[in-house]
Amino acid sequence: MRKFLIVNPFGIGDALFTTPVIRAIKDSQPNSVIGYWCNERVKDILKDNPNINKIFALSRGDLKKVYHKSIWQGIYKSINLVCKIKKERFDTLLDFSLDHRYSLIAKIIGIKKRIGFNYKNRGRFLTDKIDINGYSDKHVVEYYLDLLKPIGIKPKSYNLELVISQSCKRKSKDILAEYGISDKDLPRPCTQGRGLIIGIAPGAGASWGCDAHLKQWPAIRFGQLADRIINDFKAKIIILGDESEKPIADIIINSMHNKPIDLSGRTSLEELSAVINDLHILITNDGGPLHIAVALGKKTVSFFGPVGPKVYGPYPFDEKRHIVLKKNLECSPCYVNFHLLSCKRNRECLETIDIDSALNAVAKLL
Repeated sequence: MRKFLIVNPFGIGDALFTTPVIRAIKDSQPNSVIGYWCNERVKDILKDNPNINKIFALSRGDLKKVYHKSIWQGIYKSINLVCKIKKERFDTLLDFSLDHRYSLIAKIIGIKKRIGFNYKNRGRFLTDKIDINGYSDKHVVEYYLDLLKPIGIKPKSYNLELVISQSCKRKSKDILAEYGISDKDLPRPCTQGRGLIIGIAPGAGASWGCDAHLKQWPAIRFGQLADRIINDFKAKIIILGDESEKPIADIIINSMHNKPIDLSGRTSLEELSAVINDLHILITNDGGPLHIAVALGKKTVSFFGPVGPKVYGPYPFDEKRHIVLKKNLECSPCYVNFHLLSCKRNRECLETIDIDSALNAVAKLL
């Protein structure tokens, strides 16, 4: 029985991009044990995955925040985390972090086989490494699956996976019921006579921090699009996002003639996933909610600007279920090999995507 430790300290999309890796391991070695070292923010989208045996939700970024508040508390949490991981006696590390410190810790605590990416010579503590300059010529999922080659595991499925607990599904239905959406409105699938429920996630891109706005289609246009969807398709519109994205939601709502359902700042990440699971379509920027919807088999319309959808878009791509809206400019994508180039064209790649294009995409998916 092999014991694997997966390390991925990044955001929602990156965590979901590792789920085909987890599935491949379990298909190949059903009795294997899988631990997952992630950040605190994404824990809720992993904790109900039956193929993950243990989660260690405390990344280097999380620890930096703890140290900032209290050095002693930071030292205590660091030692406690390492001791918990060491106690599990993992024998194989799959390191997606691009950071040499995770593989160094793995070496110190005795994990013999350490597989990962050698980006900028950060793979010096790995036993098996793949040299990369960044992610550019294929989807991140395919890069991630490459780490299985040194242990001879081939994937049977490339689909993202997300499991939602029954209690959270009930919570979603209770939330929607507050706004007059009953079971008969929920997709089974969408048919004539049933209510059409469309979600809009106008924020997204939390892992980009203060640069997240560079990935976002203008909020005013989301509002105009929502009004036209309500008028043309008699749909119910749900605005989604976390507390930090409430100002964006307020702009949308205040610009609309019709009244949407505002759930921004009202749901946890797990509850957000459950609500997305009850949608017919999600309209969103490039970010975590997009990949949640893809993992749940939902139809999506997504806006891509500085980031290339070939690398970070819906995966596996199915044109009958996912429509990506983007402008093919000579300068795009400008996020290349983990670096964002300065924009000299005032976000033309997003600003020139018109409302008619988005409305036509929704109509096509219906």
